[in-house]
Amino acid sequence: TIVKDEIWAFQNSSPTFSPDGKYVLFTAMRNFEQDIFVYNLADKKTLNLTNTGVSEASPAWSPDGKYIYFSSNRIKPAYPTGMENASLYRMALENYDEPYRISKFDEMFKESDKETVKKDSTTTKNDKNSKDKKAKPAEKEEKKDDKKVLVSIDVQGLSDRITQVSPQGGTQYNPLLFAKGDKTYVFYQSNHEGKWATYRITFEPFANSKTEKVLDGALQGLQEVDGKYFAIVNGNIQKYNIDQNRLDNVGLSYKFNRDLDKEFKQMFYETWANIEENYYDEKFHGIDWEGMKKKYGNYLSGINNRMDLRILLNDMLGELNSSHMGFSTFGTDERKQYNFITNELGVTYDANDPYKVAHIVAKGPASKKDVNLKVGDVLVAVNGNKIDKTRDRDSYFTWPSLANEVQLTVNRGGKEEVINIRPQSNAAFKDLLYDEWIRGNRNKVDQLSKNRIAYSHMKNMSGEQLQSFLIDMAEQENNKDAIILDLRYNTGGNVHDEVLRFLSQRPYLKWQYRGGKLSPQSNFAPAGKPIVLLINEQSLSDAEMTAAGFKELKLGKIIGTETYRWIIFTSGKGLVDGSFYRLPSWGCYTLDGKDLELTGVAPDIAIKNTVADRVADKDPQLERAVQEILKDLN
Repeated sequence: TIVKDEIWAFQNSSPTFSPDGKYVLFTAMRNFEQDIFVYNLADKKTLNLTNTGVSEASPAWSPDGKYIYFSSNRIKPAYPTGMENASLYRMALENYDEPYRISKFDEMFKESDKETVKKDSTTTKNDKNSKDKKAKPAEKEEKKDDKKVLVSIDVQGLSDRITQVSPQGGTQYNPLLFAKGDKTYVFYQSNHEGKWATYRITFEPFANSKTEKVLDGALQGLQEVDGKYFAIVNGNIQKYNIDQNRLDNVGLSYKFNRDLDKEFKQMFYETWANIEENYYDEKFHGIDWEGMKKKYGNYLSGINNRMDLRILLNDMLGELNSSHMGFSTFGTDERKQYNFITNELGVTYDANDPYKVAHIVAKGPASKKDVNLKVGDVLVAVNGNKIDKTRDRDSYFTWPSLANEVQLTVNRGGKEEVINIRPQSNAAFKDLLYDEWIRGNRNKVDQLSKNRIAYSHMKNMSGEQLQSFLIDMAEQENNKDAIILDLRYNTGGNVHDEVLRFLSQRPYLKWQYRGGKLSPQSNFAPAGKPIVLLINEQSLSDAEMTAAGFKELKLGKIIGTETYRWIIFTSGKGLVDGSFYRLPSWGCYTLDGKDLELTGVAPDIAIKNTVADRVADKDPQLERAVQEILKDLN
């Protein structure tokens, strides 16, 4: 062990030796962001080379030891969203100048200092001239040693010697460097041309750097062996011609016996070990994790297939009583023989007659202009098959796949009508019902507040829903006196910081052009108005993070019920056969140290919605939110 620091298990960058072997380059965490460090093996001291509030990741030495290359977004932290719009940079360890052309020119025409030795017929092998002649190779070797790489670091002005080397735009990461002759090659992944690909930059004296694509997708494990280069592309070994920037397949064939008993044991213990090393709570929620290995390891001899292994591992992981966990596997024994899908028409049915259309859902298949399906129609036949009303309705619409078209026969006022329709999946239909519920909520808020309150609902904390929230605010916030943000039923994601940052904006100035109205700065200033946040027992994960931040920032009142207590940020790892297990890797805590996974977020005003309320189209939580805001406004 050479360094003990905040090195976050598998989340950190890989350490490397300097070209002269005197330093170890590594990253460690400072406030959740990676800084770049070097450890001097001689004096046993560690030096932080970056020491910023953002991440500098994947550092790599240049072969000549003059530079360290890394990936970073130098103005935005990597957490909580991950490193976005990162570029490649190089840090000059000394204040180097570029080579001078005139020096190279002089070197080309410099006379070689040759020593001529006259041969004498009487000279023996032991005479002085023979000794001098034999000493010459040693002198040459000494000169060669003088050209060895020696790493030197001048800490003064180090950050001023950082320059961007990758193209503008997109995200670049994982620099990998090689040298051949006078050329240095920097390989990296980037999406600056619209899709992910592998590129390289070529540096050579007296020439501009050159950027070119190597291939679409990833070039993995590129390495040099005896002057030849090899990499893996889409699981196949390729030989890489670095001069011509060309890949050629290397054909390999190897047969082996696969021992599933040993494979399952390896997967079991590897999963246990990675949880042991990376689980966010070092006390494992009070569980004896070492004891769990022994307890469940006793069953390994009885594992016969991946389904057994899946059950065993999920039972063991379940002992942690933790969210964001699970083991999934995709062996042939897990493959389904048949799949079914329910074809939906985009309608809801009468509670007393399950074949009678009660409502046509907006934006669904039945709402299309050319589809002549109406409220009150009663289904008589599907694709010519007469309906038996004693059977379950979905049995007439459940098939192996989604149909392109369905022909319905309906009874309309005693007369049969034939209707053609393109169905949708059950998941898409449920999403339309969800959207309809949101529109209904907005209408209720408009009616109850007489259009004074803006309403926005986020289904989850994804980038798409963040965009929807911001559009809602752009359309409504300036024109309303207050805001309701609804996070009920929100399934989480990772955009809490952007939502809270928007809601935290306050008015601080006004400006005006001649003849115009005074207008506030910032353009959006929701924190200067009453805000209510709605939560319930199905607000989970990042919705809980958002609710906790909302409460801490005192942005407004929270109404509803306690959140789900399902908030750990998670990662995951793959296993030898493509199986995957989740790793809850970092927890979320209030400023006074409470683990939200164990406590959740409690509302300021507790209001429950019941099933009876839903059936009666009532929403006491939403209604109370409007009441509280109107009280504040009045």
